[in-house]
Amino acid sequence: MEMQIAKAPTDPEKNRPYFYIIKDKELFTQSDEEGKGVSFLYQSDGRLISSATFTGNVTDEHILKLMETVDGFKKLVHSVGVSVEMEDKDKQAEFVFQMYGKKDLYGGGANLIANVNTNSQEERIYLNDIAWTDDDDVPGQIRIHTDAPEEKAFLSVRFFLNDGFEAPPQLEEKPVDTASPEYKEMIDRSLVNLGNTKRLVDVVNKAKAGEDVNICYIGGSITQGAGATPINEECYARKSFLGFKKLMGNGDNIHYVKAGVGGTPSELGMIRFDRDVLRDGTVEPDLLVVEFAVNDEGDETKGNCFESLVRRALKLPSKPAVMLMFSVFADDYNLQDRLSPVGFRYDLPMASVKDAVVPQFYDRDKRILTKHQYFYDMFHPTNLGHTIMADCLINIMEKAIEKGADESYDPRLSEAPAIGNTFDDVILVDKKDDTNLVSVQPGGFVYTDDVLQSVEMDMDLKLSPEFPYNWMYDGAKGSSEPFEMDVECKALVIVMKDSGEVDAATAKVYVDGKFVRDLDPYVNRWCHCNPLIVINEKETAKHHVRVEVDKDDVRNKFTILGFGLVK
Repeated sequence: MEMQIAKAPTDPEKNRPYFYIIKDKELFTQSDEEGKGVSFLYQSDGRLISSATFTGNVTDEHILKLMETVDGFKKLVHSVGVSVEMEDKDKQAEFVFQMYGKKDLYGGGANLIANVNTNSQEERIYLNDIAWTDDDDVPGQIRIHTDAPEEKAFLSVRFFLNDGFEAPPQLEEKPVDTASPEYKEMIDRSLVNLGNTKRLVDVVNKAKAGEDVNICYIGGSITQGAGATPINEECYARKSFLGFKKLMGNGDNIHYVKAGVGGTPSELGMIRFDRDVLRDGTVEPDLLVVEFAVNDEGDETKGNCFESLVRRALKLPSKPAVMLMFSVFADDYNLQDRLSPVGFRYDLPMASVKDAVVPQFYDRDKRILTKHQYFYDMFHPTNLGHTIMADCLINIMEKAIEKGADESYDPRLSEAPAIGNTFDDVILVDKKDDTNLVSVQPGGFVYTDDVLQSVEMDMDLKLSPEFPYNWMYDGAKGSSEPFEMDVECKALVIVMKDSGEVDAATAKVYVDGKFVRDLDPYVNRWCHCNPLIVINEKETAKHHVRVEVDKDDVRNKFTILGFGLVK
């Protein structure tokens, strides 16, 4: 047999500079419309640039700028390398990198598609082979399609660069030892305030006595579990619940309520509190964790809604312990400085994952974990990140038990608030709830929208739609008349549906005949719930509210999801 001599590779592409935007990222597929599996990784609104920064170590401003648009992306990227690893190495997965369109957000842009083996073998997509479109606007989203839902996969994506571009060295990371003294020291840094321990220790004693205890969570997408895979088991809420449960005797009398909704501020949280946390009066919280520190930039009241939500919880007959959690984005942003005065005002326990992890990100000698290890994308934590968040909360409970219960706790709710208490008693009004408080003439808003933002509640992997009892206007079906409502209130928040769909209409709100504000689902341009204040007065009065859809042959659908009303 003639001996085969190994030859050096001659493929010049092997030497192209590259950087990762996704590296060994754990995914968990959800069921799609056909019963197969799909996982989404959104790249728009700065996410791609952020991933290139903390996963790919990219600092070159020119390279980062090019990734903002499809035109720039094509100048920068020669090809995209994709690899997928699953437990079954003999399957195939479909990778899709979808460009968003200028006019047709989801349908107008080009798709970069590769069928990849699940044995981690890399496939290359060459940009010269792509049929680009005139509507191409920005890099939009990555999807992984598998032949079945609820499958775990590890995804890596790297950009090979065109001639003339240089890539930075790629970072190698060491595993994180969560049992080390350095890790414990990092977690200890998260304690902003232990607060009055009476209600916390009371919960522990109640649970140990065998009484039913409800541990509840409300917040944004991080509380929903974004970045955790699988989302129902690896999210910080579930992990901290299990930690609390262990400290409380581990009994089956300890129950879990998770109510996180992505992309929404406490302005929405306070409106859905009764429905999503109290479950319309069937749940009495004993411990409530509130997490809105990275979502509340969208709170029009700059903290009044957050404090109103906290006060609402403190006033409950069950007298729950309330914990505040301050999460963080990859750019080190959160609203801790705005929201922590609320916690100090009511002497609440507060945990800041920002205080825990951000300083060590920049300490090369004592770094415990990198941003890439903590962040799934620019907004959400990885499984490890969720573990760290959970450990920050468990740390508070351990310290409270160690200290013992304070003699008494009086939140002094009759005294002046830190920011505001306008919405302490806000009520959700929709087609189903509290309709007796308003008189509605729906006009053309006679349909019900079932294409809604949906979330995984509690331990569910199946999605529950938010605000299913809505009023939808559909010009294609003949809707033309405005929505009108007579209401007696001092404050009113309209919850509208945002959307990126081509037929999503704009509308205007009038109160007592006067124009108040425009309602445009394209401001956020994705399917989610958007609360907006339309009335905010010191005294209760009768008002007439009118919502009028702007006439347009194409953009002719608009949905009012509900209202938050303060009498």
